Amino acid sequence: MRVRLETAAMDAITVRLFDTINEDNMAWIIAAERELRQAFEGNLIDLTPSYTTLLLQYDCTRLSFCEASSKIRHALNHLTPADTEYGRLHSIPVWYDESVGPELQRVAGSAGMSVEALIRRHCEHDYCVFALGFAPGYGFMGLVEEALATPRLATPRKRVAAGSVGIADRQTAIYPLLSPGGWNILGRTAVPLFEYARQGEPLLRPGDKVRFRAISKADFEADGGDTTPLEERA
Repeated sequence: MRVRLETAAMDAITVRLFDTINEDNMAWIIAAERELRQAFEGNLIDLTPSYTTLLLQYDCTRLSFCEASSKIRHALNHLTPADTEYGRLHSIPVWYDESVGPELQRVAGSAGMSVEALIRRHCEHDYCVFALGFAPGYGFMGLVEEALATPRLATPRKRVAAGSVGIADRQTAIYPLLSPGGWNILGRTAVPLFEYARQGEPLLRPGDKVRFRAISKADFEADGGDTTPLEERA
């Protein structure tokens, strides 16, 4: 790992730790976040961890660019990865069905397996939350095994239901609220991600892990899930 600093704005620096996306990166990214928060204290405005970088915004009325850069390098000089238990493990129940997951059959066919096998394999992995973005509480997670990786839709949908669970390339995610989107939708969860985000504390955070759990339509409805077919919302 080699720390590189890139100017992002007059009061912001991109701290680049890696060049490629890897689940193992997050132990280093989270450790760097902790060290930088401690080093900057009251001079820190915002700090956003992501796949390979952290975006650090500082008070430029109190620190010059050189001083901020020096603080960063000093804080990360002897960085060690965070403990493997640094994040939370979330079990997310999902109703996998073609009515709410219209790409189930196509993704399974592209992978050369049955829909049942696709669901089982999508549920077998603990996905790392790499970053939050696109919408409040939207966590970009991975890495999906290569056999299941599927390109985004050529034409994004105008309306994707809240709770929709999808795949794009080697990432998977949950739509926290009704929005446009071009991911391949496999199912839906009733877990209210946007409600957490609206309270200022998103359910998912970088460094957390997510394991999906297949449930029946009856269990989904019991959780308060909306069974309206996705295509009716497109």
